[in-house]
Amino acid sequence: MRKFACFALTALAILPPALGLDASADIPFSLLPKTSMAAKAPGKCCGTGTLHTGTPRGRMQTFGGVETYITGHSSTKVLLYLTDILGHVLPNNQLLADDFAAAGYKVIMPDLFSGDAWPLNPPEGADLNAWLAGHGLEQTEPIITAVMADIESKLKPKSLAAAGYCFGGKYVTRLLAAGGAVQSGFMAHPSFVTMEEVSAVSKPLAIAAAETDTIFPPELRHQTEAKLTEIKAQYQINLFSGVAHGFAVRGNMSVPVEKYAKDQAFKQAVDWYAFTLSK
Repeated sequence: MRKFACFALTALAILPPALGLDASADIPFSLLPKTSMAAKAPGKCCGTGTLHTGTPRGRMQTFGGVETYITGHSSTKVLLYLTDILGHVLPNNQLLADDFAAAGYKVIMPDLFSGDAWPLNPPEGADLNAWLAGHGLEQTEPIITAVMADIESKLKPKSLAAAGYCFGGKYVTRLLAAGGAVQSGFMAHPSFVTMEEVSAVSKPLAIAAAETDTIFPPELRHQTEAKLTEIKAQYQINLFSGVAHGFAVRGNMSVPVEKYAKDQAFKQAVDWYAFTLSK
């Protein structure tokens, strides 16, 4: 069974300056701020995986001021799909968005990276930390805010859910804070999530986690579960054995356990939305 080794990288924005460490290096978990992170920064494994085959059914159009992959017909149920670092142009993400559309959602999947998505299986020496430094909260959140404004003003959904994979998981967590329009969220193998963001969750949240994941490892998964329990959040966490970080988007569909886990993570999201949005 093939698994990708996953080494977490710390982005410039969260590197503790007092440590005197090179921001381009892999930073041991023991040196990261233990009280602040619920999931670590994206790592090398976030750009590796298998390219899926199929013909995307959606279309690209400008939405919220950015290029956006839009699929599905219903406008009463809308899903905001926030991608991993490989972006809205990755066929895997487009095909998964189409699956959500087939489940009855109008899916909005914006370009979070202004045309600068990280490549799948990049060449040796590609500098992920340098890339992450240009795609932090200050660059990403305004894109999501503008897209959300268009969803609310143009689509006027009765039900609004959000799904986030790896990089996108952070922003799903943020969208579930009190006062936001998103009513239910799902994320798979999240990254960059802070414990403060988890503490602010006030809407239903489901998480799909991998057995092998140094970005969302057992200690951070358990801390996240403890915090969600403490704040009396409505949540669900499913843990899939035999798979690694990225399985819900970039798993090898010729490996039975990886295909099963991907399919079940998708079903987890759809079932979660059906249950939580029906209330």
